[in-house]
Amino acid sequence: MSEKAKESCRIVSQECIAADIYSMWLQTDGIAKHAKPGQFVSLYSRNGSKLLPRPISLCEIDKENNRIRLVYRVTGKGTGTEEFSRLHAGVPIETLGPLGNGFPLKEAEGKKVFLIGGGIGIPPMLETAKQLNGDKIAVLGYRDQLFLDKEFASHGKVYVATEDGSAGTKGNVMDAIRGNELEADVIFACGPAPMLRAVKAYALEKGIPCWISMEERMACGVGACLACVCQSKETDSHSHVHNKRICKDGPVFLSTEVEL
Repeated sequence: MSEKAKESCRIVSQECIAADIYSMWLQTDGIAKHAKPGQFVSLYSRNGSKLLPRPISLCEIDKENNRIRLVYRVTGKGTGTEEFSRLHAGVPIETLGPLGNGFPLKEAEGKKVFLIGGGIGIPPMLETAKQLNGDKIAVLGYRDQLFLDKEFASHGKVYVATEDGSAGTKGNVMDAIRGNELEADVIFACGPAPMLRAVKAYALEKGIPCWISMEERMACGVGACLACVCQSKETDSHSHVHNKRICKDGPVFLSTEVEL
């Protein structure tokens, strides 16, 4: 994991890019310099009664201008994400990061790679696509309304699946892969647990190495509280049980290391 720090970042811009989906650029002091694809940051509420930060994946990293882009979903009224969506350019926001371990880009160097994203698991795959050298195929799954798909198109081939069939393949990301007879040597994926289970099973079936980024509710974000554990095959050195801390040991894992 790269060096992390808590900073008072400044919002550069914010816009709604789909229903309940917001894109926020933050000016940082050092977070962008140390950030890697697949990592996340924790944003702190300006409401003193909300002590716990909200983890949000890095969508883009602009090291030249020391900025990061966060694309997130508003999960309901009164939530931290709803508060963040109301903030505007120039407003400071306490940010801790970069956190967690990102995707192992060297493992996919020069290979054909599936970049699979489902729902709000799509944003972290964009910076991964930007930094990855090789033949990249993005397979993106949506409920209905698309977002970020055009930005992926400038970094490789894009295939879309929607639950209602309004765009691309009707169904999920695995339907799009099988329906278009797609193949790859390596898989990087992020999305909800059912999608990751299906991707893991497909990778095992095909004998493809697969790294997954797991979505989970978090508390501290730094591995101290054990609120975001997942079941692992190996014993965790911190808790001495078959658990891994998603915030600290992940959020990216080799799919065969964890149970879904």
